Amino acid sequence: MLDVNSGALHSVSEVAWDVLDGYIPGKCEELVNKYSALHPKHEIEQAVGEIELLVEQGFLFTGDPFNGSWEQPDHRVIKALCLFLSDKCNLQCRYCFARPNVSLTGSAGLMTEEVGAQAIDFLLTASGHRRRIEVDFFGGEPLLNFPVLKSLVSYGRKRSLALGKEINFTVTTNALGLTREIGDYLYENQISVILSLDGRPQVHDQMRVFPNGKGSYQSVFKNILEFIQAHPGVNYYLRGTYTAYNLDFAGDVTYMFGQGFSKVSVEPVIAHAQEDYALTEEDLPVLEQEYEKLTREIISRLDEGQEVDFYHFNIDFDEGVCLPKRLGGCGAGFEYLSVTRGGDLYPCHQFAGREGFLMGDVNSGVVREDLRQLFRDAHVYKKEGCGSCWARNYCSGGCHANAHLFNGSIYKPDQLACRIIKKRLECALYLKAYQAMKENNGINCVEV
Repeated sequence: MLDVNSGALHSVSEVAWDVLDGYIPGKCEELVNKYSALHPKHEIEQAVGEIELLVEQGFLFTGDPFNGSWEQPDHRVIKALCLFLSDKCNLQCRYCFARPNVSLTGSAGLMTEEVGAQAIDFLLTASGHRRRIEVDFFGGEPLLNFPVLKSLVSYGRKRSLALGKEINFTVTTNALGLTREIGDYLYENQISVILSLDGRPQVHDQMRVFPNGKGSYQSVFKNILEFIQAHPGVNYYLRGTYTAYNLDFAGDVTYMFGQGFSKVSVEPVIAHAQEDYALTEEDLPVLEQEYEKLTREIISRLDEGQEVDFYHFNIDFDEGVCLPKRLGGCGAGFEYLSVTRGGDLYPCHQFAGREGFLMGDVNSGVVREDLRQLFRDAHVYKKEGCGSCWARNYCSGGCHANAHLFNGSIYKPDQLACRIIKKRLECALYLKAYQAMKENNGINCVEV
């Protein structure tokens, strides 16, 4: 049982569950009479006493600390950039959001060292007094521009050190060009790696294909496996996408765990209904069952001592991001920007090239402060339906790009995505409760 505003998660008895449903402060006798036919009097009184104590301690029935109204802190600090290091790609994945984007594919090419260095200089300046900042190498396929990647890492570390800052680098790759030499470089330079793999061979080959239509699984899997086996402790995630062709996606996550990969992220495809691989509301019952199935699978593996990590089930109650960060979301458009091959600035990698969202360039900086303000204000209290949603403090109102793609506004979340996110959160909360109870030897009421 989740207390939305405090973030306290409780495991409760059947008696407490019933009493909570009809709880009215100071009405113990009425609750005893109401539920006396279902539970013994002393158990009801005990449950009421525990509930009242938790209310007093601020862990139950807590009020909204912002009273339904909140404003993002008015700062102008950029924390992270996503660099489209390459418009080129050696795959033609059917669901790729960049493929139909004219600005990315109209004149396919590679980012130059000059543009990349200008982007890093922009970030170092725009990040103000913030010490730790991030650069994500993206594409297309960024490893097709590996010499420039190396140059920018060297340049960024040298410039950031001189300014007393630290840049964390990440690269997202389809792994086709992940040679031993490149793998060694990424590992030795502590670059985090997101590796694209959709799961089972037939699932991966359905969507992630070469230009000739042939599936890429065999080549991709071999390179990923060799990279991870050769570099124990490397910071990585396997990142997959599930579609209408693999509604049983829990099988893909399980498959990847079974191949020895411990860190996995699989997300729903973003596609309009006319695409044959698009997800629809009719798919929701199956998808919800799959998340439950995956939760049971993870619990089973954890109980056996395996180290498995499904990215979207990670909720850290003890040291997680602060509430304002969760209310504000990913920071796209005001803390996080993307940089196209030519140096143009957009709110995030999914907005790159969308009409009306060009915010500036790495030379001039952000010139559309109205757009930055639009994204800064797009928090859960201003998004349609989010202010009263139980999941608001964890989903941050969902993805701006999805909302705009499906509803034409970053303030109107995509409802299919909302349903999926809420189910993921339910499972994540269940997993957290299970782990907490196990650590506390099965004690029935746990605040984590």
